[in-house]
Amino acid sequence: MINFAKRIFLFLIVNLLVVITISFVLNLLGVRPYMRAYGMDYQSLAVFCFIWGMGGAFISLGLSRIMAKMMMGVQVIDPQQARGDEMELVEMVHRLARSAGLGAMPEVGIYPSPEVNAFATGPTRNRALVAVSAGILQAMDREELEAVLGHEISHVANGDMVTMTLIQGVMNAFVMFLARVIAFAISQGGSRDEERRPNYFTNYLLVMLLEMVLGLLGMMVVAAFSRWREYRADRGGAQLAGTGKMIDALKALQRQYDRIEPARGAFANLKISSQTGFLALLSTHPPLEKRIAALERMR
Repeated sequence: MINFAKRIFLFLIVNLLVVITISFVLNLLGVRPYMRAYGMDYQSLAVFCFIWGMGGAFISLGLSRIMAKMMMGVQVIDPQQARGDEMELVEMVHRLARSAGLGAMPEVGIYPSPEVNAFATGPTRNRALVAVSAGILQAMDREELEAVLGHEISHVANGDMVTMTLIQGVMNAFVMFLARVIAFAISQGGSRDEERRPNYFTNYLLVMLLEMVLGLLGMMVVAAFSRWREYRADRGGAQLAGTGKMIDALKALQRQYDRIEPARGAFANLKISSQTGFLALLSTHPPLEKRIAALERMR
């Protein structure tokens, strides 16, 4: 209960920070309200949507390491004081990072969770965090873990966090812009009379509805790119740790999924999902069997 309350509090604080920061930027740039007495100012609307869409995404990216540590309880390992298994984990991550050509070594952390999971986050290639769950350390042998870490390091080396943020920001901006333009046209009743003012209550409801519908379409675009980057990270993990190790790691995850996950749907960050049909379009990770088959073709 305490951890849940802490996450809610942090979520509210981050959103408040986003609102304050973007509002300050809008005022600093002199962006005027886009709804005018004579109609809609499309230039102001475009700037408004771009700043809100991109600003929120990049603020979240900038805080990603901090939020991961606070919300998931990630304990960063100090390389100078690490011993035993912790030292082995740090050395493994750093060796993979050097092989991937990273200029700065990522932070390495462990978080207390029974889930079989690992993730990478951070605002840039040189300010990344790679974290593993206590569960994955128990469920996987050294070679399988090395492949999973190679996969996460590939995400960092490929700049996936920044790229996904750019795509999400652009989608956010387009959704906000199109929703307001379409809602304005509908609430005017299709009239070409610029003196006719829209029904603002109807306009507000339409904006909310259109943002949900267009946002769903935007999610499909983002999810499609995310699935592609997972295949690329799998190839990167295979190059760093070995194709056989990467395949074995995915098979180990498949066994864990078959044993634990059918009733729950997916692992938290590795997103091992069996969704089909429409829901598959919203999945950020491809099915494990397809990922394994793609790696088998590399042999």
